[in-house]
Amino acid sequence: MKTAWIATLALLAFVPPASAQTLINGAGATFPYPIYSKWFDEYAKVDPEVRFNYQSIGSGGGIKQISSRTVDFGASDGPMTDEQLKQAPSELLHIPTVLGAVVATYNLPGNPKLSFTPDVLADIFLGKITKWNDARIAAANSGVQLPDQPILVVHRSDGSGTTYIWVDYLSKVSPEWQQKVGKGTSVNWPVGLGGKGNEGVAGQVKNQHDRGGGGRGEEHAGRFPRVAHERAGRGGLPDRVLHVAPGLQGSAQ
Repeated sequence: MKTAWIATLALLAFVPPASAQTLINGAGATFPYPIYSKWFDEYAKVDPEVRFNYQSIGSGGGIKQISSRTVDFGASDGPMTDEQLKQAPSELLHIPTVLGAVVATYNLPGNPKLSFTPDVLADIFLGKITKWNDARIAAANSGVQLPDQPILVVHRSDGSGTTYIWVDYLSKVSPEWQQKVGKGTSVNWPVGLGGKGNEGVAGQVKNQHDRGGGGRGEEHAGRFPRVAHERAGRGGLPDRVLHVAPGLQGSAQ
Protein backbone atom coordinates (compact mmCIF):
# COMPACT_ATOMS: atom_id res chain seq x y z
CA MET A 1 0.00 0.00 0.00
CA LYS A 2 1.24 3.46 -0.68
CA THR A 3 -0.09 6.81 0.33
CA ALA A 4 0.20 9.37 -2.45
CA TRP A 5 0.69 13.07 -2.14
CA ILE A 6 1.62 15.99 -4.30
CA ALA A 7 4.56 18.20 -3.52
CA THR A 8 3.65 21.82 -4.13
CA LEU A 9 5.50 25.06 -4.52
CA ALA A 10 4.31 28.21 -2.81
CA LEU A 11 5.47 31.17 -4.86
CA LEU A 12 5.80 34.86 -4.19
CA ALA A 13 5.55 37.23 -7.12
CA PHE A 14 9.15 37.17 -8.37
CA VAL A 15 10.77 40.03 -10.25
CA PRO A 16 14.33 39.18 -11.32
CA PRO A 17 16.98 41.85 -10.72
CA ALA A 18 18.56 43.65 -13.64
CA SER A 19 21.88 41.81 -13.47
CA ALA A 20 23.90 39.42 -15.60
CA GLN A 21 22.76 36.41 -13.61
CA THR A 22 19.55 35.68 -11.73
CA LEU A 23 19.62 33.64 -8.52
CA ILE A 24 16.32 32.11 -7.37
CA ASN A 25 16.31 30.86 -3.77
CA GLY A 26 14.01 28.17 -2.45
CA ALA A 27 13.65 25.88 0.56
CA GLY A 28 11.41 23.12 1.85
CA ALA A 29 10.45 19.49 1.37
CA THR A 30 13.17 16.83 1.31
CA PHE A 31 11.11 14.38 -0.76
CA PRO A 32 11.23 16.25 -4.11
CA TYR A 33 14.84 17.43 -3.68
CA PRO A 34 16.38 14.82 -6.05
CA ILE A 35 14.06 15.70 -8.94
CA TYR A 36 14.28 19.45 -8.23
CA SER A 37 18.08 19.25 -8.42
CA LYS A 38 17.83 17.49 -11.77
CA TRP A 39 15.37 20.06 -13.09
CA PHE A 40 17.54 22.97 -11.94
CA ASP A 41 20.62 21.49 -13.63
CA GLU A 42 18.72 20.93 -16.87
CA TYR A 43 17.25 24.44 -16.81
CA ALA A 44 20.74 25.91 -16.45
CA LYS A 45 21.65 24.27 -19.76
CA VAL A 46 18.76 26.13 -21.42
CA ASP A 47 19.36 29.47 -19.68
CA PRO A 48 22.81 29.75 -18.06
CA GLU A 49 21.90 33.18 -16.70
CA VAL A 50 19.49 31.64 -14.17
CA ARG A 51 20.66 29.71 -11.11
CA PHE A 52 18.61 27.99 -8.39
CA ASN A 53 19.61 27.56 -4.75
CA TYR A 54 17.34 25.07 -2.95
CA GLN A 55 17.70 24.12 0.73
CA SER A 56 16.25 20.67 1.51
CA ILE A 57 15.13 21.45 5.09
CA GLY A 58 11.64 19.95 5.30
CA SER A 59 8.17 21.20 4.46
CA GLY A 60 7.79 23.06 7.76
CA GLY A 61 10.96 25.02 7.07
CA GLY A 62 9.82 25.79 3.53
CA ILE A 63 6.50 27.16 4.77
CA LYS A 64 8.26 29.24 7.42
CA GLN A 65 10.78 30.72 4.98
CA ILE A 66 8.30 31.57 2.24
CA SER A 67 6.03 33.14 4.88
CA SER A 68 8.90 35.31 6.13
CA ARG A 69 9.93 36.14 2.55
CA THR A 70 13.50 34.93 2.97
CA VAL A 71 13.15 32.76 -0.17
CA ASP A 72 11.48 33.11 -3.55
CA PHE A 73 9.64 29.77 -3.32
CA GLY A 74 8.90 27.18 -0.67
CA ALA A 75 8.13 23.49 -1.19
CA SER A 76 5.76 21.46 0.97
CA ASP A 77 4.30 17.96 0.70
CA GLY A 78 1.25 19.19 2.61
CA PRO A 79 -0.53 22.35 1.40
CA MET A 80 -0.50 25.45 3.58
CA THR A 81 -3.61 25.91 5.67
CA ASP A 82 -6.04 28.78 5.13
CA GLU A 83 -4.73 30.33 8.34
CA GLN A 84 -1.11 30.14 7.16
CA LEU A 85 -2.05 31.72 3.85
CA LYS A 86 -3.86 34.55 5.65
CA GLN A 87 -0.76 35.26 7.76
CA ALA A 88 1.53 35.44 4.71
CA PRO A 89 2.78 38.97 3.90
CA SER A 90 1.46 38.74 0.35
CA GLU A 91 -0.52 36.37 -1.85
CA LEU A 92 1.01 32.91 -2.27
CA LEU A 93 0.23 30.51 -5.10
CA HIS A 94 0.25 26.71 -4.78
CA ILE A 95 1.59 24.89 -7.85
CA PRO A 96 1.61 21.05 -7.84
CA THR A 97 4.97 19.69 -8.97
CA VAL A 98 5.55 16.05 -8.03
CA LEU A 99 3.41 13.00 -7.23
CA GLY A 100 4.98 10.56 -4.80
CA ALA A 101 4.24 7.96 -2.14
CA VAL A 102 4.81 7.34 1.55
CA VAL A 103 5.63 3.76 2.44
CA ALA A 104 6.24 1.85 5.62
CA THR A 105 9.61 0.18 5.75
CA TYR A 106 11.47 -1.92 8.29
CA ASN A 107 14.82 -3.57 8.86
CA LEU A 108 14.95 -7.16 10.10
CA PRO A 109 17.47 -9.96 9.50
CA GLY A 110 16.73 -11.60 6.17
CA ASN A 111 14.39 -8.78 5.12
CA PRO A 112 11.22 -10.90 5.31
CA LYS A 113 8.25 -9.58 3.36
CA LEU A 114 5.73 -8.73 6.05
CA SER A 115 2.08 -7.73 5.96
CA PHE A 116 0.38 -5.27 8.32
CA THR A 117 -3.22 -4.27 8.84
CA PRO A 118 -4.04 -0.56 9.29
CA ASP A 119 -4.98 -1.04 12.95
CA VAL A 120 -1.69 -2.80 13.67
CA LEU A 121 0.31 0.01 12.07
CA ALA A 122 -1.56 2.59 14.13
CA ASP A 123 -0.99 0.65 17.36
CA ILE A 124 2.73 0.29 16.59
CA PHE A 125 3.02 4.06 16.29
CA LEU A 126 0.88 4.52 19.39
CA GLY A 127 3.31 2.31 21.31
CA LYS A 128 0.69 -0.35 22.04
CA ILE A 129 2.43 -3.06 20.00
CA THR A 130 6.06 -3.24 21.07
CA LYS A 131 7.45 -6.63 19.94
CA TRP A 132 7.98 -8.01 16.44
CA ASN A 133 6.50 -11.36 17.45
CA ASP A 134 3.31 -9.78 18.78
CA ALA A 135 0.32 -12.06 18.15
CA ARG A 136 -1.39 -9.49 15.91
CA ILE A 137 1.66 -9.16 13.63
CA ALA A 138 2.06 -12.96 13.58
CA ALA A 139 -1.60 -13.41 12.60
CA ALA A 140 -1.01 -11.47 9.37
CA ASN A 141 2.26 -13.26 8.60
CA SER A 142 1.63 -16.99 8.85
CA GLY A 143 4.77 -19.07 8.47
CA VAL A 144 7.18 -16.18 9.07
CA GLN A 145 9.61 -16.54 11.97
CA LEU A 146 9.32 -13.22 13.79
CA PRO A 147 12.08 -12.31 16.25
CA ASP A 148 11.41 -11.72 19.94
CA GLN A 149 12.81 -8.20 19.66
CA PRO A 150 11.46 -4.76 20.52
CA ILE A 151 10.14 -2.60 17.71
CA LEU A 152 11.97 0.71 17.42
CA VAL A 153 9.74 3.29 15.77
CA VAL A 154 11.46 6.00 13.73
CA HIS A 155 9.77 9.23 12.64
CA ARG A 156 10.68 12.69 11.43
CA SER A 157 12.13 15.13 13.93
CA ASP A 158 11.57 18.21 11.76
CA GLY A 159 8.40 19.82 10.44
CA SER A 160 7.48 17.62 7.52
CA GLY A 161 4.84 17.33 4.83
CA THR A 162 5.64 13.61 4.74
CA THR A 163 4.67 13.47 8.40
CA TYR A 164 1.42 15.23 7.52
CA ILE A 165 0.61 12.58 4.91
CA TRP A 166 1.40 9.73 7.30
CA VAL A 167 -0.46 11.00 10.35
CA ASP A 168 -3.41 12.03 8.17
CA TYR A 169 -3.58 8.36 7.12
CA LEU A 170 -3.31 7.14 10.73
CA SER A 171 -6.06 9.56 11.74
CA LYS A 172 -8.33 8.03 9.10
CA VAL A 173 -7.74 4.40 10.14
CA SER A 174 -7.49 4.87 13.92
CA PRO A 175 -9.97 6.89 16.00
CA GLU A 176 -7.56 6.63 18.92
CA TRP A 177 -4.76 8.20 16.89
CA GLN A 178 -7.10 10.95 15.72
CA GLN A 179 -8.13 11.71 19.30
CA LYS A 180 -4.73 11.44 21.02
CA VAL A 181 -2.29 12.65 18.35
CA GLY A 182 -4.15 14.11 15.37
CA LYS A 183 -2.45 15.38 12.24
CA GLY A 184 -0.12 18.15 11.14
CA THR A 185 3.37 18.70 9.78
CA SER A 186 4.60 18.23 13.36
CA VAL A 187 2.93 16.12 16.06
CA ASN A 188 3.79 14.84 19.53
CA TRP A 189 4.84 11.31 18.66
CA PRO A 190 3.82 8.82 21.38
CA VAL A 191 6.97 6.71 20.85
CA GLY A 192 10.10 6.50 18.75
CA LEU A 193 13.28 8.21 17.61
CA GLY A 194 13.40 11.21 15.32
CA GLY A 195 15.40 11.54 12.13
CA LYS A 196 15.98 14.75 10.19
CA GLY A 197 14.57 14.51 6.68
CA ASN A 198 13.48 11.38 4.84
CA GLU A 199 17.13 10.44 4.50
CA GLY A 200 17.57 10.71 8.27
CA VAL A 201 14.63 8.38 8.92
CA ALA A 202 15.87 5.81 6.41
CA GLY A 203 19.36 6.06 7.90
CA GLN A 204 18.08 5.47 11.44
CA VAL A 205 16.29 2.30 10.35
CA LYS A 206 19.23 0.98 8.36
CA ASN A 207 21.67 1.71 11.19
CA GLN A 208 19.41 0.07 13.75
CA HIS A 209 19.71 -3.20 11.86
CA ASP A 210 23.50 -2.81 11.84
CA ARG A 211 23.39 -2.44 15.64
CA GLY A 212 21.36 -5.63 15.94
CA GLY A 213 17.89 -4.21 16.55
CA GLY A 214 14.71 -4.15 14.51
CA GLY A 215 13.68 -0.72 13.26
CA ARG A 216 10.34 0.45 12.02
CA GLY A 217 9.68 3.88 10.56
CA GLU A 218 7.16 6.30 9.17
CA GLU A 219 7.20 9.09 6.73
CA HIS A 220 5.97 9.77 2.64
CA ALA A 221 2.23 4.73 5.31
CA GLY A 222 2.93 3.14 8.30
CA ARG A 223 6.54 2.83 9.16
CA PHE A 224 8.51 1.59 11.77
CA PRO A 225 10.02 4.18 9.75
CA ARG A 226 7.87 5.65 7.11
CA VAL A 227 9.84 7.21 4.30
CA ALA A 228 9.42 8.43 0.79
CA HIS A 229 9.27 5.43 -1.53
CA GLU A 230 12.38 6.51 -3.44
CA ARG A 231 14.34 6.86 -0.18
CA ALA A 232 13.40 3.34 0.89
CA GLY A 233 14.44 1.93 -2.48
CA ARG A 234 17.76 3.75 -2.60
CA GLY A 235 18.48 2.75 1.01
CA GLY A 236 17.95 -0.94 0.34
CA LEU A 237 14.96 -1.12 2.68
CA PRO A 238 11.83 -3.16 1.94
CA ASP A 239 8.40 -1.60 1.91
CA ARG A 240 5.66 -3.48 3.66
CA VAL A 241 2.46 -4.94 2.33
CA LEU A 242 -0.70 -3.49 3.83
CA HIS A 243 -3.90 -5.54 4.05
CA VAL A 244 -6.80 -3.11 3.77
CA ALA A 245 -9.60 -5.70 3.63
CA PRO A 246 -9.94 -9.51 3.57
CA GLY A 247 -8.32 -10.73 0.38
CA LEU A 248 -7.21 -7.24 -0.64
CA GLN A 249 -3.70 -5.95 -0.24
CA GLY A 250 -1.29 -3.53 -1.81
CA SER A 251 2.33 -2.48 -1.67
CA ALA A 252 4.44 0.38 -2.91
CA GLN A 253 5.94 -1.73 -5.66
